[in-house]
Amino acid sequence: MHDDAADAIVVDRPPAARRPLRIAVVTETYPPEVNGVSLSLARVVQGLQSRGHDLQLVRPRQQPQQVPEAGPRLQEVLTGGWPIPGYPKLRMGVPCRRALVQRWTQERPDVVHIATEGPLGWSALRAARQLGLPTSSDFRTNFHAYGRHYGLGWLAGPIRLYLRWFHNRAGRTMVPTEALRAQLEALGFERLAVVSRGVDTRLFDPARRSAALRASWGAGDDDLVIVYVGRLAAEKNLHAVIAAYAAVRERDSKARLVLVGDGPLREELRRSCPQAHFAGQRRGEDLAAHYASGDLFAFPSLTETFGNVTPEAMASALPVVAFDTAAAGQLIRSGVNGSLVSPPHAAAFVDAVVRLAADAPRRRALGRAARETAQSLDWDAVVAQFEAVLVRALEGAGRPRALPSALTVHAPR
Repeated sequence: MHDDAADAIVVDRPPAARRPLRIAVVTETYPPEVNGVSLSLARVVQGLQSRGHDLQLVRPRQQPQQVPEAGPRLQEVLTGGWPIPGYPKLRMGVPCRRALVQRWTQERPDVVHIATEGPLGWSALRAARQLGLPTSSDFRTNFHAYGRHYGLGWLAGPIRLYLRWFHNRAGRTMVPTEALRAQLEALGFERLAVVSRGVDTRLFDPARRSAALRASWGAGDDDLVIVYVGRLAAEKNLHAVIAAYAAVRERDSKARLVLVGDGPLREELRRSCPQAHFAGQRRGEDLAAHYASGDLFAFPSLTETFGNVTPEAMASALPVVAFDTAAAGQLIRSGVNGSLVSPPHAAAFVDAVVRLAADAPRRRALGRAARETAQSLDWDAVVAQFEAVLVRALEGAGRPRALPSALTVHAPR
């Protein structure tokens, strides 16, 4: 590639007084693109603005005529981009180190946060290091685990080495769960900070359940609807959902499967399971209604770093069946607010779905408990954690400018 073409952070309380930071956020995905990275990062950007910080958002131009947004605390910088193979609606940023060096020389940020590790993120890391700017990064996607799903398993080692090289050159790297922190630390990743994810429980609410929407799926009030939300792609292990649905239909011919999302596996899944309803991508209140109108959430992915869909389903009072990894492993207590399965056993996943599908009272009890768990996942607290990591990155660079006077950060060993 050439240019131009283990600490847990605990925030005792939000800072009462602070000087604002100038934060450059670099990402290769952002709304209106629909994925966990873009949507959760947008919530963080909004939260940092509301806490008085000035944001510069550096990201690829999504449409040829797109105009950068600007506001009192937000300035967009749009770069060139390349389409991502298999995902024509998504783009990765092109390398632009020189342009970033020029811009950041003229308007020097206090800290650079790099959310993605692609060509744009790589350029931003090099530019920030050239200028001596403090940096933080996110480990948000298990790219090194995707290769085996696309016949590129031989690339897993080189990708892992690149990711370690990349993140170990940032002042701090944020990871969403303690389990992922331990896994990456064992692989030689350094200066890791656990910053979880939040969920909007006002948006994702069981009150959005819609009889009309269920009827459009061919489901009556008492019929079982199994829901999946996410990319329709090989790395999501969706054949386990199809197998589970087939097993449920052997016992309940009225059961329905609703797949919300899009991706390169869509047509293959349609051929293998013509009875399923393919809802396509959904956003906002429409997406929330799709969650709330289901009865059981089946999520078989084994490649998540977090998986925002898990807390969204829980907030919608859906019992979740998932493997004991990522957000599910962090948030679900099996038999209390959902059902966990030890990875990677697909047969056990199918069995868990079948057992829960046959027990409506248990589904409702687990769903109520799931909703209670989700209500504790406040985005304000998550943004405060994120802000604390930025402060630590500044301290680590020997530039404790804008240290919040009421912020205490612990880094347990």
